[in-house]
Amino acid sequence: MLLKENSGVKLWQRAKKIIPGGNQLLSKRAEMFLPEAWPSYYKKSKGCEVWDLDNNHYYDFSIMGIGTSSLGYAHPEVNEAVINAIQEGSMSSLNCPEEVELAEKLIAIHPWAGAARFTRTGGESCALAIRIARAYAKKDIVAFCGYHGWHDWYLATNINDKGNLDEQLLPGLKPAGVPQQLGGSVLPFKEGDIEGFRDILAKHGSKLGVVMMEVFRHGEPDLNFIKEIRALCDQHNIVLIFDEISSGFRLNTGASHLLWDIEPDICVLGKALGNGHPIGAVIGKHAVMDAAQQSFISSSYWTERVGFVAALKTLEVFESQKVPEKLKSIGQYLKVRLTHIIEDTGFNLKIIGIDSVPIFIFPGDDPLVTKTLFTQEMLKRGYLASNVIYLSIAHTPKLIDMYLTTVKEVFIMIKEAMEQGVDLTSLIENDVCHSGFQRLN
Repeated sequence: MLLKENSGVKLWQRAKKIIPGGNQLLSKRAEMFLPEAWPSYYKKSKGCEVWDLDNNHYYDFSIMGIGTSSLGYAHPEVNEAVINAIQEGSMSSLNCPEEVELAEKLIAIHPWAGAARFTRTGGESCALAIRIARAYAKKDIVAFCGYHGWHDWYLATNINDKGNLDEQLLPGLKPAGVPQQLGGSVLPFKEGDIEGFRDILAKHGSKLGVVMMEVFRHGEPDLNFIKEIRALCDQHNIVLIFDEISSGFRLNTGASHLLWDIEPDICVLGKALGNGHPIGAVIGKHAVMDAAQQSFISSSYWTERVGFVAALKTLEVFESQKVPEKLKSIGQYLKVRLTHIIEDTGFNLKIIGIDSVPIFIFPGDDPLVTKTLFTQEMLKRGYLASNVIYLSIAHTPKLIDMYLTTVKEVFIMIKEAMEQGVDLTSLIENDVCHSGFQRLN
């Protein structure tokens, strides 16, 4: 079976010539999936279905808009609310009332919080949170654990040690363009490594003003670790920020830390909040958030109406349809059946991640080769597939069963090739996918 020819491959080649990096998001580069063959561009998306520029149809069992669309693409209720907002005017010299309504709603969901600010993207939300926290703490050094975007404050950690970010999520990130003077201003520690954090405190405690951390990414959180970080931040008057851009709205409506009664000073939300429409939120304790007024933090399109309207409707659907419970059930349905397939085929696949975001650890001497071959063969059979699935409520049992039938077929094909001693690279029709940041062309 050959890959379908598609215009997206040619358009991606054009894009790389005039858009440095090819597009605006590393995770959507064709090279992260199937170099020289990934469709790259879509004409239409609905539910968990995608049509490329040539009207080839795929079921999306991959990143689902990089985790933004828990309700599925183009959800009808969210669409209707957004279309109505656009028809009424999405921008004005006055403010939209939905901004206040969303702030009140998020504070009601998170009773520990007393104020909110809004952005449009995750990276700028983290940068805004850091600015506010530094203004409140009146101390410059930040310690972090996890992935927090592209801004100077974060990439500065690689100035003094180019590998500081390699184990946080993406290897190979270079701080080109980040002022060298920021070297030493942001320090990494690892999830679960409380002694590493204590070492930072011992060396920099008097200047350490902020801790930014993800609650979890690839699995259930280490609650004892998080609680100890919280206690140490209290002890040393450090502002604690939870980055829940990815973990929020996956286990519950709102931020996952609510499930364990651990309160940050600031929490950052995004991605699924708007179900595909750009909206970011920074919520926090009133006294901490009020420090925003000591600094200049302002942007025209942070006042645009669509994001607020989309977020309010998304929250309404999350609550009325009990979306987090549905996502968990869907994930468990997939994981149980996938485990049976692994047992039946003997394909040495390991599954990690929370129920609603299964992550595959592929076997082989070079797992990237196995992953690329899997993606290639699934694409031939009509699926956008990779090593991670951001499940949505549009992933019905029927579609999951169809996906898993195809997965089993591909697993058997790859396993037989391995057993016959075939070099899997010889089965890949183009290049092996990338795993982190690499310069294109």
